[in-house]
Amino acid sequence: MVEGILSGLQEAFTGLNILMVIVGCFAGTFIGMLPGLGPISAIALMIPITYGFPPATALILMAGVYYGAVFGGSTSSILINAPGVSSTVATTFDGYPMSQKGYAGRALAIAAYCSFTGGTVGAVFLLIAAPLLAQLALTFQSSDYFALMLMGLTAISAFTSKETVFKSILMAVFGIMLSTIGTDLASGVQRFTFGSIHLVDGLSFIMIVMAIFALSESLLGILRSDNSAKDAADAISTQKISSLRLGKGTLKKLIPTMLRSSVLGFFVGVLPGAGATIASFLAYGVEQNLASPEDKKEFGKGSPIGLAAPETANNAASSGSFVPLLTLGIPGSGTTAVILGALISYGIQPGPRLFVEQPAIFWSVIVSMYIGNLILLVLNLPLIPFISRLLMIKKEILVPLILFFSLIGVYLVSFNNVDIFFMVGLAILAVFLNFASFPLPPLILGFILGGPLEENLRRALIINKGSFSFLWERPISLTLFILTLFFLFLPFIRRLIAFLRQRVKN
Repeated sequence: MVEGILSGLQEAFTGLNILMVIVGCFAGTFIGMLPGLGPISAIALMIPITYGFPPATALILMAGVYYGAVFGGSTSSILINAPGVSSTVATTFDGYPMSQKGYAGRALAIAAYCSFTGGTVGAVFLLIAAPLLAQLALTFQSSDYFALMLMGLTAISAFTSKETVFKSILMAVFGIMLSTIGTDLASGVQRFTFGSIHLVDGLSFIMIVMAIFALSESLLGILRSDNSAKDAADAISTQKISSLRLGKGTLKKLIPTMLRSSVLGFFVGVLPGAGATIASFLAYGVEQNLASPEDKKEFGKGSPIGLAAPETANNAASSGSFVPLLTLGIPGSGTTAVILGALISYGIQPGPRLFVEQPAIFWSVIVSMYIGNLILLVLNLPLIPFISRLLMIKKEILVPLILFFSLIGVYLVSFNNVDIFFMVGLAILAVFLNFASFPLPPLILGFILGGPLEENLRRALIINKGSFSFLWERPISLTLFILTLFFLFLPFIRRLIAFLRQRVKN
């Protein structure tokens, strides 16, 4: 292992590979800022460029593009409420409210520091425990994934108050219902397509996210009567917008959050099929449940903790997703599936033998991840004051730009005009739901988890011959199920403790 790491260091620190890390990070960050064009599109654009490079160099470039795009996706999420990539959807919940309050610079700085922390912790874990974690990932069965998805659904509590519990549950159920549209992969039966060929493959995640967040936010900006107040908020002084300083109190709160979210994000990223999006939602829900009553009130209104948790977790998960790819040859996400295809085209077969037969390639990629995270921090921190000036653009210019990039971003994914009509319809529905005080994040969470939840439940029931005993027979499933119940009842437990303390004082 030591010899492999040394060979990886030697390979990663060549002039060409350092240049490729810089190019990949810069290109990924820029593409990640554009709504709808995520890391999959970025890597697909890079594949033709890499054919003339050695395999290690090509993989280092694509890895740089990957976590650069995840890093850059937070920018559009924070500034214009348009997630650049799916894993930064949770970033909008508190990042965008912070920018509306005039703390866009601080929000971008928190995102930069947290992304660096998550990526660094993920790279270190990857360096130390990749083979061991690959064996752990292999032990996960369908019942364990089902329990993990159930735990993910408890993140709904992060978006609820006493008044909106029922509405949040309705939105999560609506999201799960939307995830069932399309062809059932197990039976081949079309469900809720109403005979339309355009619904055979289901609804696009990018289309739903762009409709519910970016497009609906633009429409709300047009419809609201407080346009003058919004314009005044956009004209906040440059000094306040570009401030990158974080107080000691804020740092003291963020450090435990970053550590917990790094570990959680990395281990979720290790699981094939889980990915950075689920990791970011899980981290957000966990931190909301663990927050003090005072901090909990700030969630959804510009909480630094609510911004730090998903930003740390999605970058740690990006590193974690390379564990099943490099050690088992199993893509941990859609993006790593594209990288897997590219590797096979180079004549490289990722798997258990990769770090034995070609250690330079294996370890150079891992080393380059840490270098890339450092480069991302150096590249982006000086640019934050200039990037945050996007908020100074007048709404008459900014809103059409958001509409343009949202519509084009969705169209470039499928090249299907019908998706545009669906997108506009969902955006109008989101506007009405917003006016009716229905929280929209649970809808996205339900849509993300609906497919894996159904698929793994079906497999688990088939394996257990229709019995739900798998929830307590397997130790991993039982542990996850207990954690689910804990997070589900934690708000009630806290209220009970507060009530008992009050009774004791009286």
